[in-house]
Amino acid sequence: MKPKLKVWVTFGADLKFGDGRARLLESIARRGSLRKAAEDFEMSYRNAWGYLRDLESAAGFKFVERAPGGGPQSGMRLTRAGQRFLTRYWKFRNGLDDAMKRNFERSFR
Repeated sequence: MKPKLKVWVTFGADLKFGDGRARLLESIARRGSLRKAAEDFEMSYRNAWGYLRDLESAAGFKFVERAPGGGPQSGMRLTRAGQRFLTRYWKFRNGLDDAMKRNFERSFR
């Protein structure tokens, strides 16, 4: 038996940012490409781009930008604001995980 926690940060009433969007952003940062990151999650490029566009619109800042180089094969990277948000999200998320585990241990053991 173990606990599981689902957490979202909401922007407005509709858009939720959780582990899925965080992992997509991490994959973009790691792979340097939205197309490759979408493949990691078996998403279409169009769906992944829409996911990011909706997120940026709701958040009011850019999470990603084209990497220098130009052309159709140019890559993508996180903006400073996007990286800062992602770092803060994981800090928040990990803190909740730690608190949940402690509470679970006190409650069930």
